[in-house]
Amino acid sequence: MGETLFHAYTPLILWMSLGLLFFKFLPAWIPRFLGRALFWVGLPLELIALARRDNFNQIHGDVSFPVLAPIITVAELAIGFVVALLVLWIWKQFKISVYGRQLSKTKDENSSYPFPSVPHSPLSTPDSQFPIPSSPLPTPYSPRSVQGSFILASVLGNTGFVGLAIAPELINGNDLDWAVVFSIAHNVIGPYGVGVFTASYFSHSQSTNHWWIQLRDLLTVPALWAFIFGYLTQSIPFPPLIESGLQGSVSVVIASAFVLTGIRLAQLKGWKSLQVGLAPAILRVIVIPLIVGVAITFLLDLSGSQRLAMVLMSGMPSAFVGLILAEEYNLDRDLIASSIIISTLLLLLMLPVWIAVFG
Repeated sequence: MGETLFHAYTPLILWMSLGLLFFKFLPAWIPRFLGRALFWVGLPLELIALARRDNFNQIHGDVSFPVLAPIITVAELAIGFVVALLVLWIWKQFKISVYGRQLSKTKDENSSYPFPSVPHSPLSTPDSQFPIPSSPLPTPYSPRSVQGSFILASVLGNTGFVGLAIAPELINGNDLDWAVVFSIAHNVIGPYGVGVFTASYFSHSQSTNHWWIQLRDLLTVPALWAFIFGYLTQSIPFPPLIESGLQGSVSVVIASAFVLTGIRLAQLKGWKSLQVGLAPAILRVIVIPLIVGVAITFLLDLSGSQRLAMVLMSGMPSAFVGLILAEEYNLDRDLIASSIIISTLLLLLMLPVWIAVFG
């Protein structure tokens, strides 16, 4: 397993380090341009290439399709979405509670001193006679752009690059199909379904948001149509130059996504920037797979390698596509970049735990 993780993480470390090193020498517009280029060109090319590969055809045609795997995938995405929203709601209630206590304390302190009478007017209230703290509590999860990134980092997992790299070493061959089907379903429904909907919703203010905006963005996702095009043209041979270019684009897209992550990590300002990614990383790698593992054990009576496959794929680190969506929809990049690095490190600690508990 150690050697597998080394091979899986080597490109990640290499290209992210490149982004970290050369960040200071790049123009300020490069990260935004790179993110949009990946969204509109890079990811569509990658999905066309992956859909046309022989091993994808073999996976689709030869495996004994585990019906429960895509159902568990959808349930995992729903669980992640609900848990992330619940954490944001709890944080909001905590802020309101602390603000109320600080406001009450301010009034009590000021009430012991004589204040000149303040004439009441339609624009004044009794509370305006007391100095109210303008920023009673740090609010790292308050702006809509941050809330959207929080959900993306908590829900979307790197099931393709990291998940399918380590799954063969930890899961029996007969049950590896569960991990493969989970990854395919997660990548189609997650980033280009739940991910786009979330990014689109939180990129607009509540006053200007309408359901048809999210529907429009879902129907115009270039990567989704590219995957459909690649799947439908599997039997049509392309010219060798075009086919080789498509397959070569996969490595370029992955490397570019890692470089973009490194650039965004270089922009973080110490621990204060990293700590906002800690909560979604914990949800992604610890809380969500634990809920999935317990649920499928007692509700579906799964055990052994099949259960381990579902838990492992549910606990993959935050996906790089979340950062690409944040670039396209102008969400918080720092939160997703920090959650990627933290959740990747957490995975190393949690793998032995999941194997011991659910293996």
